[in-house]
Amino acid sequence: MKLVLASKNEKKLVEMNDILSHLGIEVCSEAEAGVDLEVEETGTTFEENSMLKAKAVMEASGLPAIADDSGLCVDCLNGAPGVYSARYGGEGLSDEQRYRMLLENMRGQMPRTAKFVSVITCCFPNGDALSARGECPGTIAYAPMGEGGFGYDPVFFVPELKKTFAQLTAEEKNAISHRGIALKLFREQLERYLSGSESDPGKSVGVTGIIRGEDQ
Repeated sequence: MKLVLASKNEKKLVEMNDILSHLGIEVCSEAEAGVDLEVEETGTTFEENSMLKAKAVMEASGLPAIADDSGLCVDCLNGAPGVYSARYGGEGLSDEQRYRMLLENMRGQMPRTAKFVSVITCCFPNGDALSARGECPGTIAYAPMGEGGFGYDPVFFVPELKKTFAQLTAEEKNAISHRGIALKLFREQLERYLSGSESDPGKSVGVTGIIRGEDQ
C-alpha cells in the first residue's frame, strides 16, 4: 500500500517510513506522486490543519494521503507558537532563527514547561479518514543542544532522559516523540481499517496518545 505524504519535509518522510514500513506501507513524497501543492493552513487546531493537508493531496493525487500537523506549545507563552510553529516569526526564517527567537521571547519567563503535539490524518479516495494525536511533554532548554532532528528539537528537553530531542538517536526519538506516538496509534487504526473492522465509507476515526513523564 502506498500513501502520499502531504508535506515536502524529507525528515518527516523518513520518520513515517521508519514507523510504518513493517506494515508493508510505503510513504512517498508529493513529488513522487506528481503533486506540487502548497496547502493554506487556515485551521486553528492541529486536527483541522492536518485534515486540510491530507484531503487536498488525496484529491490531487487520487491516492490515500497522510498528513502531519505538529507544533510546540509553550505554557508561559499561552500555548504559542502552537499551530504557527512552522511560521513563528514570519516566513523565510530558518529553524535556528525560529528557536532562537523562541528562547529570546522566553527570557526571564517561567515555567519553561512545554509539549510537542502531532496530529496524523489519512484521507482515502472513498471518503474515509483516520486520525491520531500524540503528545510529548518536556521543557524548553536555556540554550540549544545537539545536532540531530529538526525544527525546535535542539531546545526541547526531555527531563527523564536529560537530553534534548536533537541529542537523541532516531530510535530513541521515535519511541517517545509526539510524532512517534501519533504514528503508532495511527498504525493501530490503519491495521484495523485494512482488516475491514473500520471500513464504513465516510467514517472518521480519531484516537489520542499522550506520553507522560512517568511512562518514560
